[in-house]
Amino acid sequence: MDTIDKKLLNLMQNEIPIDKRPFKILGEKLMLTENDVLKRVRKLKEDGIIRRIGGIFNSRRIGYISTLCAAKVSENKIEEVAAFINNYYEVTHNYIREDEYNMWFTIITHSEESLNNILEEIKRETGLNEIMSLPSIKLFKVKVALNFQGDDKNA
Repeated sequence: MDTIDKKLLNLMQNEIPIDKRPFKILGEKLMLTENDVLKRVRKLKEDGIIRRIGGIFNSRRIGYISTLCAAKVSENKIEEVAAFINNYYEVTHNYIREDEYNMWFTIITHSEESLNNILEEIKRETGLNEIMSLPSIKLFKVKVALNFQGDDKNA
């Protein structure tokens, strides 16, 4: 990853333009062609540095509900259970932690009924006995933007 990649990542975290050709605009800021930016983005994605590119919306404002789930998964079933859970487009994050409840994931869906159906299906199909559903009571939103350049500048 070179200096230009780092500048590109900083820009992408903070200011992808809402435009038909956002990578052209980012390229102009970096003195690159749109094609050069797209090549770099593809490479960063292939290298596992970029996981996804997409918007973040206030799901509550558009009528969705969400919950954080914690599950007890035996070590020998982690890969299998994670693969099953990750197949749901409603699952936005899935992490392994060192604790009795070692798999933590979030679900965002359009109704309480849908949420309950997903949790019941996960339990039934994976054999998990314990999944805690921990809906937020008070929302604290923290913006995380990594500084890839290692200085005080954003781009």
